[in-house]
Amino acid sequence: MGILDFTWYYIVVFLVLLTILVFVHELGHYWVARRNNVRVEVFSVGFGPEIYGWTDSRETRWKISAIPLGGYVKMLGQEDLPEDGEEPRELTEEEKAVSFEYKTVGQRAAIVFAGPAINFLFGILVFALLAGTIGTAVPLASIGKVLKDSAAEQAGFMPGDRVISINGEPIIYFDELRTTVGKNPDTKLTFGVQRNDEQLVIQAVPKASTRTGEDGVATQVGLLGVEWDRENVEYERQNPLGALWFGIERTYTLTVAILKYVGDMLIGNRGTDDLGGPLRIAQVAGQMAQEGMIEYVHLMALLSINLGLINLFPIPMLDGGHLVFYGIEALRGRPLGPKAQEYGFRFGLILVLMLVVFVTWNDLVHLEVIEF
Repeated sequence: MGILDFTWYYIVVFLVLLTILVFVHELGHYWVARRNNVRVEVFSVGFGPEIYGWTDSRETRWKISAIPLGGYVKMLGQEDLPEDGEEPRELTEEEKAVSFEYKTVGQRAAIVFAGPAINFLFGILVFALLAGTIGTAVPLASIGKVLKDSAAEQAGFMPGDRVISINGEPIIYFDELRTTVGKNPDTKLTFGVQRNDEQLVIQAVPKASTRTGEDGVATQVGLLGVEWDRENVEYERQNPLGALWFGIERTYTLTVAILKYVGDMLIGNRGTDDLGGPLRIAQVAGQMAQEGMIEYVHLMALLSINLGLINLFPIPMLDGGHLVFYGIEALRGRPLGPKAQEYGFRFGLILVLMLVVFVTWNDLVHLEVIEF
């Protein structure tokens, strides 16, 4: 595959992924809008001139547009703020009944929240589907890396070793290895080890380390100093309820991790070098697609959760910014004035554009385009 073919492959894979995620997000807005009797005028995948489209029986124009870098749902009454001196169009009584603007604060908030919400739901369902069909990866007791100056290095463990027993008790999974070692700080343990075609007996003394639990109690745990082999796993298929719970748990864990990452960046505990934009996402999407459809679909679920969470950030222009305005409206009993909303959206637009420029610059540095 030539460099141009390779580049086009990355672009196409990324655009397919982005189109699916945007469609899912906008479908959330559309579905809840229809449930609240709001007329949806346009459902567009992409921006710019229409390439292909049709109008359904509910007068919604479904279309695919020329620039496949996003999309939108346009509802009756969901107008842009008027320019200075321009009066908004007066709606008829029939139009007011199906207008977004004339719905209650709760209805409007539900319609806006539905976009990010369905991204989370999509992530849960994809993780659940993978867990129920392919299974969840359970690491076997194989050693991928031996840490320097660790008990494992001193005892003679090597990458590729597989622990098959500890003190005569069979060991299959890495969690079993971790648990047994953790319960025996400063205690000599006898490991049965499979190394290539031979079986060895290795004795090691896990080093004691103090760990503080969530209850604030400090305990001594043993550390062997090894990391599991990421390529040596066993897939365990889940039943429907187990798969659904795995999807919920996985989505929750990722959401907390993302929020912690953002929080660490804001307080200066973490740099911004790892913050990527479209170019880096395209690179990762291409790599995942090459590894297989499972990895590609997994990435799709990860990005869906990211998309849902980012859209909930309280920044005007994003869904979270709209929700903040609706919250203020609910507290005040009336919406913010047009000027306040206009300034808010302009500030949000500037902030979003600055972020886009920043992450794109990060991408160019990461991909060494700047150096080139």
